[in-house]
Order: sequence, then structure tokens, then C-alpha cells
Amino acid sequence: MATRLSHFNHKTSFFTKSRSNPRRPSPRCIVAMARTQSYWASVEAEIEAYLKKSIPIRSPETVFEPMHHLTFAAPRTTAAALCVAACELVGGGRDQAMAAAAAIHLMHAAAYTHEHLPLTDRPRPRPGIQHKYDPNIELLTGDGIIPFGLELLARSMDPARTKPDKILRVIVEITRATGSQGMVDGQYQELGLDQLGSEYDIIEYVCRKKEGELHACGAACGAILGGGAEEEIETLRRFGLHAGMVQGIQGKKKAGLMEEKIEKLKELAHKELKSLKGKKTELISSLIEPSVAAVQIS
Repeated sequence: MATRLSHFNHKTSFFTKSRSNPRRPSPRCIVAMARTQSYWASVEAEIEAYLKKSIPIRSPETVFEPMHHLTFAAPRTTAAALCVAACELVGGGRDQAMAAAAAIHLMHAAAYTHEHLPLTDRPRPRPGIQHKYDPNIELLTGDGIIPFGLELLARSMDPARTKPDKILRVIVEITRATGSQGMVDGQYQELGLDQLGSEYDIIEYVCRKKEGELHACGAACGAILGGGAEEEIETLRRFGLHAGMVQGIQGKKKAGLMEEKIEKLKELAHKELKSLKGKKTELISSLIEPSVAAVQIS
């Protein structure tokens, strides 16, 4: 996972051009940006290690081999890493959020698998995933990944460190964000089965449901498990929503025509972090604009 880490998405770069100041980043700025890269890479590496340990290829291999493959074949979502980062931001330990981060990735992987099934009635296969199995196997495996993610969460419960009600709350957060009112709704709209108005309205709605609410869920779950106050949980939830939507819109072909919307979402995300007084938010803010975070550090 770490070796293929895109950090944010394929459209985002640490070296962003500025119309008003085209100068190259200062050495201190570059050092700070390298720090953010290292942080996210280390989080992603730990999530991958946790998943590999949790999903070994074991008997029955006809079930676990496809599950293992499809879990890692899906592209990474930074919502899982955001879960860990939010937990650490409010004072929790990285290990407290690892099961939730893994579950978030599993839900994302299941949704991605279902969305990219190699159906024979499609004019051409959708890009982005290596298909080793027939559609029926991938469909069933995707169905199996979802309850496995919830099992990981339930098994992570340690009454000595985490109250059971926190785990239950996280399960509700994740199932709501990935279910019929969250990612599934976004997938439905993206398929063009319903109309919301203009094409840009649909893009914004889809990105809110698919990337936005998943990142909001990740941030909120991390804050819950890290022992954050309710105000911190909701602030980080809003940050995650804006950050996820930024990534979602930037990944669309017509992102250049929605630049004003992207900048507004970034502004809202930074505003939420500013309200977290006394917290070191530089690293987490790099999720939406690493160059800005680096300047703030320097």
C-alpha cells in the first residue's frame, strides 16, 4: 500500500503553482512537505500490515484467496488514514483506530468491487482493477468483505482500553456512511439512474456521498476512538466531508470547470481545523493542500 500511495489523489501535487507567486517552495517548506509525506506513508503502511495479518489466505482458499486479492486490488482511500490521523490528533494512540481504519478500507474495497464487476453486457470493462475472477465470484466476495470488516471491529473491542459503546458507535458510523444513504446512493446517482439537475450538481452530490461522507466517517470514527470531545468529533467530521469532496471532485474529468467549488471546500476545511484550538493540525491539513500546511509549519 505504501509503495503505491498516492497520498491524496492523482490530481494532487505537493508542488502546486500559484498565480500570484510562482516561486519554488523554500527549503524549509520542502522539508515540511517531506514530513507530511512520511507521516501518511507510515499510516498507510501500518493499515496494510494490519489488513494482511487479518486476511491471510487460509481454508477455505476459494473464499479467502479472492477476498485477499480484492481487498488489495481496490485503490486506496485516504479516509482510512484520516481515521488514524484524527485519533492521534485528539490524543489517542494509533493502535486504537487501526481496526476501524481497516474496516473503512474493506467497505470501500467491497463497494469498489461491486461497482467494477466485469459484466458482459458492458461495452467495455471499467478500468482500475485487475479481474482474476468471474463476476459471480467477485460479487459474492464483495458481499463477504462487508461483514468481515464489522467482525474486525467487534473483535478489536478491549474493555480495558475502549468502551464497548464506542465500538458500537463506530459500527453505526461506518454502516451509515457506506450504506443506502451514503456510498450506495452516490453510486446510484453516478450511474445516471436519477437526475438531480445540472451535471455539476450531480458531480457534487456523488462526491459528497462517495468520498465526502466516507472521509467524514473516517475522521469522526478516529476522534471517537481517540477519546475526543463531541465538539471535536463533529468538527473533524465536517473537515473530513470537505476534504473528501475536494478529492472526489479533483478526480473528475471536469474538475477544471469546478475550481471555484474546490477552493470553497478547501476554505471550509481549513476553517474547521482553525477551530481546534491547541491542536497541531498541520499534518492533517495536508490531506487537502500539503503546500499550505507546509508553509504554516515553517
